[in-house]
Amino acid sequence: MTTLPSSSGPSGPASNSVVGTGVVNDLIQIGHVAGNVTVTQGGSERPVSAEQIVEGDIPAQPPGFQLRERLLQDLHAQVGAAGAAVVSAVTGTPGVGKTMLAASYAWACQAAGWPVVAWISAETPDQIVTGLAGLAHRLGLRDADDDAATAARKAKAWLSARSTDGLPGLVVFDNAAQVTPVAAWCPATGSVRVLITSRNREFRQRYAAVEVTVFTPEQAIALLVGQPGLDDPASARDLAHDLGHLPLALAQAAALIARRGLTFAAYRRLLAAFPLADHLSPGTHSAYPDGTAQAILLSVEYAERTIEGAGEMLRMLAVLSPAGVPRVLLNDGADPADPELPVADLAATIAAQEVLAALADTSLIGFSEDGTTVVMHRLVQRAIRDRAARDGDLPAAIDEAITLLETWNARIPGGAQTWAARAAVETLLEQTDALHALTALSAVPPRLLALRNSCGLYLSDLADLARAIRLFEQTLTERERVLGNDHPDTLASRNNLASAYYSAGDLSRAIPLFEQTLTDSTWVLGGGHPDTLAFRNNLASAYQAAEDFGRAIPLFEQTLTERERILGNDHPHTLASRNNLASAYQAAEDFGRAIPLFEQTLTERERILGNDHPHTLNTRNNLASAYQAAGNLGRAIPLFEQTLTERERILGNDHPHTLNTRNNLASAYQAAEDFGRAIPLYEQTLTERGRILGNDHPDTLASRNHLASAYESTGDLGRAMPLYEQTLNDCKRVLGDDHQITRTVQNNLNRAKE
Repeated sequence: MTTLPSSSGPSGPASNSVVGTGVVNDLIQIGHVAGNVTVTQGGSERPVSAEQIVEGDIPAQPPGFQLRERLLQDLHAQVGAAGAAVVSAVTGTPGVGKTMLAASYAWACQAAGWPVVAWISAETPDQIVTGLAGLAHRLGLRDADDDAATAARKAKAWLSARSTDGLPGLVVFDNAAQVTPVAAWCPATGSVRVLITSRNREFRQRYAAVEVTVFTPEQAIALLVGQPGLDDPASARDLAHDLGHLPLALAQAAALIARRGLTFAAYRRLLAAFPLADHLSPGTHSAYPDGTAQAILLSVEYAERTIEGAGEMLRMLAVLSPAGVPRVLLNDGADPADPELPVADLAATIAAQEVLAALADTSLIGFSEDGTTVVMHRLVQRAIRDRAARDGDLPAAIDEAITLLETWNARIPGGAQTWAARAAVETLLEQTDALHALTALSAVPPRLLALRNSCGLYLSDLADLARAIRLFEQTLTERERVLGNDHPDTLASRNNLASAYYSAGDLSRAIPLFEQTLTDSTWVLGGGHPDTLAFRNNLASAYQAAEDFGRAIPLFEQTLTERERILGNDHPHTLASRNNLASAYQAAEDFGRAIPLFEQTLTERERILGNDHPHTLNTRNNLASAYQAAGNLGRAIPLFEQTLTERERILGNDHPHTLNTRNNLASAYQAAEDFGRAIPLYEQTLTERGRILGNDHPDTLASRNHLASAYESTGDLGRAMPLYEQTLNDCKRVLGDDHQITRTVQNNLNRAKE
């Protein structure tokens, strides 16, 4: 049997696993800014009854809410039609209440006891995936190490399989932008009802639609005269006409009238006299329905005059995600219920919450049903941003939001611990996406690019390589444009993209990027700069993965010598270099140099980092692999067993590094001809890698080859041959004919046929 190397995603600022030979190289990624406090997002574990799961940020009922019974009945008739997953599109112009109509339906489904009610923001494909992954978690389907896409697929499968017996479930895709991404995630079968809100009228061509328009005069009057002491239907009718009967504008007017104790006539005079040209740039007025911008900005101005801190909070919310902002984020990540929270931080947190409560009374913001998320209507956001742009305040608002997200980012742990902070990572992604959308047409602030780089690193830590690569590619392009090709941050982005390609097994793209990065860094930063040493280490690792030991080993030796000279013998990066040089010796079958170097590195990592540190576990795994490669199974198997036990305890059963060690232990059992223990471990590893990494990931393909070889070793060609053939076809499709894994599987299949 030929044992295959395969690479998993980076597990921290200084680790990348290469399994099959069992060796773990320490690959360095640049730009991870992380502290040691895990941020937990409020509401992610809200309690629900066993009979009903309510997931997502369903809007709470706003002040003066008007139930639109006829539209609600029309909506129920559409989504309640017979057949498989019925989809209905709720369309309409901005501010007419599409989202509130959908929320009304969701409230009704909750009250009726529907077992699952899920609310998913659907403006981008990533939002849909994140929302469905959250639903998978609430359904108990998401395993500890599932990336977002894997969990989302599980949720879709569950929804598609839901029985038609009993009450159905409801999934709302709110503010959907494009038809194709939403359609791809709608359950194709089952009894779950699906509701879409969108301004995109293309949805009407595919799904039965309920058109949402402005209030009738009677509804508008009912909203306005519902205020205490304002029983003047005739004046209310005139004001409703001025505002075009638009629900959003009427809500702004009703709230301001109530807070200032105005009459309808007095408010109409304020509205007519409001100098819109003094607040919005020419050309932006036409983006708003009649009277809407005036009504919004009247409310904003009054809030800024009467609520301390309102202006800063409104500008912040106007540039963050329209899907909502967790309240804990607006507290700088602080939890007011934390008994150890410093008094000064507690006071600031309470003050922020008081500002939010006051702004909710103005109808400028709202909350989710559970109160954990703050939501500002997109038209309100736009009006505040347009005013800030005219006044020259928009860059400052974006800068303040970046500062807020930097604080959040500093609380997210990197490496293996990122798996426990997925919700915080998704929050950072969501909010940086919103800021990026506002700045992408101009110069993206370098600090925002640094946050985007951190998001890519977290996704790599989570083995979500498809999203990581897209983000790294985008960030590299923008850093080249904004900072230049030779800026240190640009070099870091190029390295991180190459690292993600490497982790995905795409050496044809990784190696040229690593080579370019090392050349540029040597010229810009110097040969002894820590980043240059990291880039040299990474290029050597890529050469090793490509089995080019003639270039890999000298680079590793050079890097180790320079790190010992510059950083000292005990520095973590020096230990990483020693580990990596040993791995290259082993890959070149120079066990006389590999094993003593691994033994030295393990002793030093245990002394400096501790027995349970992830890098210590890496080296213990590597030493066991070297013993196995040298034919010393008596020392290899106990060391693999010890490492697997510790990784299961520290990282969890499904972490990629745990899977690596489980695969390696199975390989050692196979080498000892203990197939009764080897095959079940291989089968377990293959199943979990397919679930976590995807069926086409190089590690998964390697696992399939390993299992086929174990079947072959027992003489079970009936199971071995089809698995070899399937794996070979997949390797050719995904990796190409010349990839090392493809060649190895081809050789194994040819031998099995003999």
